Amino acid sequence: MKSISRNIEISGINPAEFFGVNNSNFRHLKSFFPQLKITARGNVISLNGEEEILDEFERKLDLLVQHFDKFNFLSENSIDNLMLVDGSKMLSNDDGSETLVHGTGGTKIKARTVNQKKLVQAVNQSDMVFAVGPAGTGKTYTAVALAVRALKNKEVKRIVLTRPAVEAGENLGFLPGDLKEKLDPYLMPLYDALRDMIPGEKLSDMIEFGVIEIAPLAFMRGRTLDKAFVILDEAQNTTTMQMKMFLTRMGMTAKFVITGDMSQVDLPHKQKSGLSYALDVLKDVDEINVVRLGQSDVIRHSLVKKIIEAFDVAEAKEKQIEKTKNK
Repeated sequence: MKSISRNIEISGINPAEFFGVNNSNFRHLKSFFPQLKITARGNVISLNGEEEILDEFERKLDLLVQHFDKFNFLSENSIDNLMLVDGSKMLSNDDGSETLVHGTGGTKIKARTVNQKKLVQAVNQSDMVFAVGPAGTGKTYTAVALAVRALKNKEVKRIVLTRPAVEAGENLGFLPGDLKEKLDPYLMPLYDALRDMIPGEKLSDMIEFGVIEIAPLAFMRGRTLDKAFVILDEAQNTTTMQMKMFLTRMGMTAKFVITGDMSQVDLPHKQKSGLSYALDVLKDVDEINVVRLGQSDVIRHSLVKKIIEAFDVAEAKEKQIEKTKNK
């Protein structure tokens, strides 16, 4: 049979990560097709051989690309499994039904506590969800994982992540750089969560092309956010007017998740938190779900739980002393 040539371009993934360290994955893939001459340059694979075998290679390569896109990971073992006749089943089976998304390196990101699972259920059921609780309870991380899942499943066209740029004892004006460079430190926790879930180069492309937008809350004014998964983080630092502005940005096919910790309000003294206000005035709206997380949901270092408990005790004592003084 006559040999033909064909070029296949791999798009949307980093070829260096896909082909493996020192091209180990690429060499392993080639070993399954000794009849073909296979070379790779950048994200283009060049093939030469019989048409039927070229077609089979392209089918198997498509499975590998799908696997890498879903799990952010490819190994010689996964190549072995995907080369089997029923290798496509590997893509449809997930051995953990609670897995929200596969992070970089194939890490399974799941809801790990009872209230995190409640947050997942709430987002599945409602278009607007408030997640309230102390630091380290996974509010933001779980919400970002749900947003990435929705994007991968094509339930939304983009992710919008936002925070109010409120100073917590620092002075924004003294930070170096332009407006974006000044504000990026406030948004860093959102970048950190995304980096755990989306490979670096792919994440950069998504941000560059607006598939993922990370911006301070002030940038939301005047917009309608449609076909988007939108997360407002650190919502305790919104004013009542900012909160109203944000909530009314909701488009017809959007998911809104609002996260916050009422013990970490950095607003000027006597200014009411928009999160506190919204939870109060919206408590009777059935379509809005509220999930409250607590110390049992803290999944950071074991010391974090003890720190939260100690601060809670100290704050309770201070409030009691203040009440006694005012009598």
